[in-house]
Amino acid sequence: MVSKSLDMYQELLNKEKKLAVIGLGYVGLPLALSFAKKFKVIGFDINEERIGMMKQHLDPSRELNADAFKNADIEFTNSLDVLRQAHFYIVAVPTPVDEHKVPDLKPILGASKTIGKVLKKGDYVIYESTVYPGCTEEDCLPLLEYESQLKCGQDFKLGYSPERINPGDKSRTLESILKIVSGNDKEALEEIAKVYGEIIHAGIYKASSIKVAEAAKVIENSQRDLNISFMNELAMIFDRMGIDTHEVLEAAGTKWNFLKFSPGLVGGHCIGVDPYYLLHKSKQLGYDPEVILSGRRINDRMPAFIAKKLVQLLIGKGKNPSNCKVLISGITFKENVSDIRNSKVADLYDELRGYSVQVDVNDPYADPEEVRHEYGIQIKKTPDVDYDAVVVAVAHQDYKNLDINFFKNLMKSDPVLVDLKGLYQNPENGMTYWRL
Repeated sequence: MVSKSLDMYQELLNKEKKLAVIGLGYVGLPLALSFAKKFKVIGFDINEERIGMMKQHLDPSRELNADAFKNADIEFTNSLDVLRQAHFYIVAVPTPVDEHKVPDLKPILGASKTIGKVLKKGDYVIYESTVYPGCTEEDCLPLLEYESQLKCGQDFKLGYSPERINPGDKSRTLESILKIVSGNDKEALEEIAKVYGEIIHAGIYKASSIKVAEAAKVIENSQRDLNISFMNELAMIFDRMGIDTHEVLEAAGTKWNFLKFSPGLVGGHCIGVDPYYLLHKSKQLGYDPEVILSGRRINDRMPAFIAKKLVQLLIGKGKNPSNCKVLISGITFKENVSDIRNSKVADLYDELRGYSVQVDVNDPYADPEEVRHEYGIQIKKTPDVDYDAVVVAVAHQDYKNLDINFFKNLMKSDPVLVDLKGLYQNPENGMTYWRL
């Protein structure tokens, strides 16, 4: 006899049952809207203001335009009574670290408690949030079972499908990125794969277990973090040698198997955070990782290195840093997005302020109120024209479109341009130019 849970996919497809996405941020909202083209969807978020915006077809994260909401069978809500109508729950809440770099599980555990209150026999719960291996089954599942008084495997199914959304990337969209799925048993795996298969055109990869899927996600960004940390360490070494790192990497990149990474500030909600989840779990098990931790330390100290280098350049021109004024162009964690979470540019701002340098910040993408609330930094809409140095910190298209003389015209005599992303060539116009 076929188990009733095998009907979940078909019932969702027939719109006899509803799918819910919990957490409507950079990951959750695109996911919910994509599913809403195929299924009846409930978009749930605890932030009432954000819910109000989405009801008006506005993306609070400013990643999606109004067209993304068209033909979407979705109800946005913060009501538990509405959430209770769903039978297939997907959790896409953030998983940050606290000020001590320890995983902050409050959002995902809170979401687990919420779902537990509305969970019914035959339901599915799938997590997309980045966690350490074991978190879904060891930390989240007990809350689901406690709140619902139901048993996983017997009364409901559990799964994990790591998010792979890349904010600001208009070519690699959600639907065009291969999706990893996993389930607590074979039955769950097959149903979850079929549901995701309705929206993912690039294909579905079925992981052998939930822990494998969790581990795959956390090492994706840890690998990238380590590669960038190597580039950053090279940048610090080559700076002492007076060698241009970009020229070295360009030359080395002519070999067919050389991996092309670049030095830079590593922030955001993935690369700068995920390795700490793996570190945390590893230490719980009695192993102190050396390579991962070393990479994190290098990347975390890059703002201090850059600030010190700029101050040295200013002093080399006979200027007192406490009398200097610097403009930082860009504060989002990456180019062409409004996301300021875990921005290392904010750390650079603090480091320069520590040298008593006067610092202005501008960014055409960042929300001024968010920046003020998160970092206490006032965004300057229009730059002045009396800076001693300009730091181009983010490779926004707006900055790429500018001529290098634009920045020279913002500065006084003996101008210094710090080009962290290597957007420009070393100018022959009397400007001191430095890049990582």
